[in-house]
Amino acid sequence: MNLIDIRMVGTQILGFLILLWGLSKWAWGPLTAQLEKRRQRIAGEFAEAERRQNAADQLKAKFEQDLRGIDAQARAKLQEAVSEGQKVAGEIRAQANSEAQARMARAEEEMMREREKAKELLKEQVIALSIATAEKILKSKLDEPAHRKLAGQFIDEVGALR
Repeated sequence: MNLIDIRMVGTQILGFLILLWGLSKWAWGPLTAQLEKRRQRIAGEFAEAERRQNAADQLKAKFEQDLRGIDAQARAKLQEAVSEGQKVAGEIRAQANSEAQARMARAEEEMMREREKAKELLKEQVIALSIATAEKILKSKLDEPAHRKLAGQFIDEVGALR
């Protein structure tokens, strides 16, 4: 009793091998080629994403460096403006001081001229009083009390002129 028929097993093996050959030729080949294309496309997309990420990182680093440069320039310009302002303020102070000194000198000169005028005026008044006193003395003979009285009046008049 032979339960296994060899022909049938051989036919099944042959059919299975033909099926494998057909699948490998028409199904597995295109399927693996399709999968390989997809794998390459995904790998390319990952490479492109990595390239773009690197470019973005480089651009970010460049922008940060530019921002630091701009910040440094802004600080330098601000410092320059402050120093220029201090310079201008110093020049204004110096000019104000020189103008004040010039005004003080002019005022002092004016005071000196006024003092000289006052001295001249006082001198003229003293001369006029002396002449007037001399005239009074010459017109009348003075004794000691009259002489004292006249000198006192002269001193009072000179004191009143001051």
